[in-house]
Amino acid sequence: MPCLLSLLFLLLSARPGTVAAQAGPRQVVSFDKGWKFYLGDEAAAKDAQFDDARWRPLTLPHDWSIEGQFDEKNPAKPDGGGLPTGVGWYRKTFVLPATVGKSVWIEFDGVSRNSEVWLNGHSLGRRPNGYSSFRYELTPYLQPDGQSNTLAVRADNSAQPASRWYSGSGIYRHVRLVTTHQLAVAPWGTFVTTPQVSPQAATVRVQTTLRNATGQRQTVRLVMTIYDANRRQVATASTAAVSVSGTTGSATQQLTLKQPALWSPTAPRLYRVLTQVWRGKTLEDSYETALGVRSFHFDSNKGFALNGQPLRIQGVCQHHDLGALGAAVNTRAIERQLEILKAMGCNAIRTSHNPPAPEFLDLCDRMGFLVLDEAFDMWLKKKNSQDYHLDFKEWHQRDLEDQIRRDRNHPSVFMWSIGNEIREQFDSTGTRLTKELTATVKHLDPTRPVTSALTEQEPAKNFISQAGVLDVLSFNYKHAGYPELPKRFPGQKFLATEIAAAFETRGHYDLPSDSLRIWPKDGKSKLTDGNPDFTASSYDNAAPYWGATHEAAWRAIKNSPFISGAFVWSGFDYLGEPLPYPWPARSSYFGVIDLAGFPKDAYYLYQSEWTTKPVLHLLPHWNWKPGQTVDVWAYYSQADEVELFLNGKSLGVKKKGNDDLHVRWRVPYAPGTLQAVSRKAGKTVLTSSVKTAGPAAKIELLADRSKLQADGKDLSFVTVRVLDAAGNLVPDAANLVKFAVSGPGFVAGVDNGYQASMEPFKADFRKAYNGMALAIIQTTEKGGAITIKATADGLTPASITVQSQP
Repeated sequence: MPCLLSLLFLLLSARPGTVAAQAGPRQVVSFDKGWKFYLGDEAAAKDAQFDDARWRPLTLPHDWSIEGQFDEKNPAKPDGGGLPTGVGWYRKTFVLPATVGKSVWIEFDGVSRNSEVWLNGHSLGRRPNGYSSFRYELTPYLQPDGQSNTLAVRADNSAQPASRWYSGSGIYRHVRLVTTHQLAVAPWGTFVTTPQVSPQAATVRVQTTLRNATGQRQTVRLVMTIYDANRRQVATASTAAVSVSGTTGSATQQLTLKQPALWSPTAPRLYRVLTQVWRGKTLEDSYETALGVRSFHFDSNKGFALNGQPLRIQGVCQHHDLGALGAAVNTRAIERQLEILKAMGCNAIRTSHNPPAPEFLDLCDRMGFLVLDEAFDMWLKKKNSQDYHLDFKEWHQRDLEDQIRRDRNHPSVFMWSIGNEIREQFDSTGTRLTKELTATVKHLDPTRPVTSALTEQEPAKNFISQAGVLDVLSFNYKHAGYPELPKRFPGQKFLATEIAAAFETRGHYDLPSDSLRIWPKDGKSKLTDGNPDFTASSYDNAAPYWGATHEAAWRAIKNSPFISGAFVWSGFDYLGEPLPYPWPARSSYFGVIDLAGFPKDAYYLYQSEWTTKPVLHLLPHWNWKPGQTVDVWAYYSQADEVELFLNGKSLGVKKKGNDDLHVRWRVPYAPGTLQAVSRKAGKTVLTSSVKTAGPAAKIELLADRSKLQADGKDLSFVTVRVLDAAGNLVPDAANLVKFAVSGPGFVAGVDNGYQASMEPFKADFRKAYNGMALAIIQTTEKGGAITIKATADGLTPASITVQSQP
């Protein structure tokens, strides 16, 4: 959310629940602390006098579903993650300093779902959509200065099934208190665009909407100043005598930024635009907006270009959950996901299938990801009996408008999607609604293209494409039909919004590797030939009937230059939608990376295709039955060939053909060392090896970061590896590992990436799966050394220490 960073202030404690005053016209304070929570329904909890002394104290963001136990009988069902939902209440009592002549607002980034908010017993409103950001003005109902106020929030996620994936429950995103003068920039009130961009100069245009609660006509002066990443002023403009005659007013300013530092995924350079509102000599407001200077366009023949240079969109689709942390937003957890994807070569994210948290977009701005910002998974026609189709008619206009206003200043956002696999594709209502939704987007943001993720590649069968208003036609799956798209839709621009949907379980391999498993075979069949342990092969040889293996899908994109790029389904495994399996499977198999954040083998396929760094990845593990024929694969890049050795004996050199994405040997198993050597022009580029592991002997702990912030939010993701005596990963180890933490930290979650595990995420223990597990350590607000110790019966324990710094 745009705000003046220099005016962000700390939540002080003159006495518990007191919000201290601060200097400056706009005051923004985190309102995450000091809440009380009750799981259940209590109608009287909206009243200020209600006694909540026995309620649980907590700090937001909070997702109560992730704290529950997996159960097939939970109403959300396996598609919703198999975790409990229900109704929950939150209350916060607070005292404000003098607010006479001020406007006070409460801002929620997201509440799942059907939220209702009260202040001192007065209803402020309701919001059905669990992904929408919203705000209410508190000013009319605040108690006089120095007296207590009580906010109450009811979140009702009881009507199920409501989602095709895990939604989480509660106030799972951040909350802020915003205080402004009565004359101020309206909420989400700036729109910064760059209508002309070149290496020499960029035109920066700022449209500012003002809110006037004074009851009188006002005349103000608007000053716009642009700062670079080092906070140096690089341009400024001033507009005098802006008239605000009613409750709102607006003005447009424009200036030229010389020799702009352009934003791109490889160089995500950012500016900040400071908008100041002056009435005479009084500074009424200061409001800061992110700016990334970039230009892009789609071409029907050549695909996508950014800043005048061709760029293949190498994207993934991402749901909003954070694995063991559930839906509760944590900036570091999102950052870790993006770091892992960045190292794979990913340059774009599709927010499937809803608006993301603001922190996600802030990180994409800063780290360099293009974002396809998606609004809806359904319109009027349902996908689940209790989903958003019940609220679409009344709420879709407001939800969409708020999403566009909130997100349109993020340079990472390069497209809007108004829907995913919408069922109105199949009748004429799809044409009408597509025109309506596209017009809404274009009214608020005419600078970005609009698309919708479609399934039907026949124009006569697709009433959404027939609307003729989508800037880019985006298709999910059906890669065999790509060559026909330019003929079927002449002159159109194309994007693949979902490809692959392949099934994989990290570290599991089904032989032979070239035996394709289509699970299920069609839309009417149940899975009858899956694995009894609810696994899928990591050889990239299992997919549903509508999808494809990773290699087949990406090969089709490579051979279709008119398609601007693709979004793989999906980047990470996610909670819910555990296809192809029934219960006890409770999370997805589609991810290139498992739920714990451990890459599957397909990760290195994309890394070899999407990056310019040398890659050599050898699979599978090397613990098999004597004499068993094992398929050995290697993903490689920046090399001409790969030679494989078993215990020092060459098994031959392999080279990729024009369409090959890996090389393969069929090897009779013998214990020892399997080694691959990649070469270019006869010189060694990389070597990679796997060794036969002996019995599990010890634990190894690896922390992703050794220095943390003592802010009560920061995380260290600690990887647990079960090793043999020689230090080799034991590929089938399933030891129960217990965790103990000393110092100012605690275990926030545990996982192992296995899609059918029934162990809780909120625990101090976890079985290893295929030799690995994860412990997520969270800081408190005290600094000091945090030591994590891991123990398991029969194994040498391990410990690791990280530093938490004030």
